[in-house]
Amino acid sequence: MKHILHLKCLICGKEYQPDEVTYVCPAHGNEGILDVVYDYGRIAPHISPTSLAANRETSIWRYKPLLPVAPDAPTPPLAVGWTPLYKTDRLASDLGLQHVWVKDDGRNPTASFKDRASAMALVKARGAVSSQQLAVSSEQSPNLPITTASTGNAAAALAGLCASVGQPNVIFVPKSAPEAKVAQLLAFGATVLLVEGTYDDAFELCLQAAAEFGWYNRNTGYNPYMTEGKKTVSYEIAEQLGWQAPDVVFVSVGDGCIIGGVHKGFKDLLALGWIEQMPRLIGVQAAGSNYLAEAWAKGEDVLTKPPIKAETVADSISAGLPRDRIKAMTAVTQTNGAFITVMDEEILAAIPALARGCGVFAEPAGAAAYAGLVKAAREGLVQPADRIVVINTGSGLKDVAAAMKAVQGVGVRPYAIQPTLAAVETVLKPGG
Repeated sequence: MKHILHLKCLICGKEYQPDEVTYVCPAHGNEGILDVVYDYGRIAPHISPTSLAANRETSIWRYKPLLPVAPDAPTPPLAVGWTPLYKTDRLASDLGLQHVWVKDDGRNPTASFKDRASAMALVKARGAVSSQQLAVSSEQSPNLPITTASTGNAAAALAGLCASVGQPNVIFVPKSAPEAKVAQLLAFGATVLLVEGTYDDAFELCLQAAAEFGWYNRNTGYNPYMTEGKKTVSYEIAEQLGWQAPDVVFVSVGDGCIIGGVHKGFKDLLALGWIEQMPRLIGVQAAGSNYLAEAWAKGEDVLTKPPIKAETVADSISAGLPRDRIKAMTAVTQTNGAFITVMDEEILAAIPALARGCGVFAEPAGAAAYAGLVKAAREGLVQPADRIVVINTGSGLKDVAAAMKAVQGVGVRPYAIQPTLAAVETVLKPGG
């Protein structure tokens, strides 16, 4: 892959060729997260806004020259990415704003943003096995499992993508994960390990197991290529807006890999000269899982700040120690952005508000981004004329229990009636 210059450690700055390391900088153990650095001069002749306009591919692979994969690398059959970007004038008007779009990544194959990274993991894992970069060679195990730790969405994404090509996978999830997400894993045929403990416990166990058994590790904040899959959302947003970058992007934050990917994507586009400005990135965290928001507000060093106890209704963004915290903090500080904290009650209220305002049904983590916009508009952190994008990271069908709690909170209920018109009329009467 001649278009990759090197992998750079975000802690010490040391540079490695892609075949020198598999995941992290050895000088910092599991914390030595790397960034993929590209040669944009080599990339530019192979892709442009003009060539993309004629490209009939409707997945993240339409951007293949900008991704860390070989041009002829086989890709999974599920169509990941190119999700809709909706102009939501009613939502904007309700908040005193003029331009709000919702990027609905709940429309991905397994109903979450995490499909973007899992598609990349599958391609990289199969390449790693074929080139015998793993501890166990392809001759010993031609179909070595891929593994990840997750609160549910990343796991479902990996399981679904693996199912599409018959790839074994082993999933570590907290036992408290929503039943709908566990059901997805089982339906896809994953080996599911329900860990008695938190997401952070599952993450550490996954790291140990992958190292012990030679499995390919998809974990975010550890595998540098996951950022590269997630950055494709920024390419899509810019392209869908006619290569005019938005002024502000709101994204929910747990481990930090998504906002880091959003930042990386826009940085790529700026380097190529396809957009003229970097959007301000606003990371939205639940009050019960606000490690990064707290560190940002207090100016704390995320390399030394100890874990917090995380607890929130938005399980997908619950992380006591965000694994991609360096990239997440950089995304906010380098774009003159901010971290916003919202209460669980605000997150739940955002589910029906978003659904009624534009027809997008979001799980709590996805709705958190809209809750952040509501708070930002109320506090004057965005201007009426700003062009704003809110990223919904997952479908509301991922957590039906939370959705039911949300609608009950705004006084919505079904009506049990007799099969008669009189019963219908009774309900429709004012105060019925």
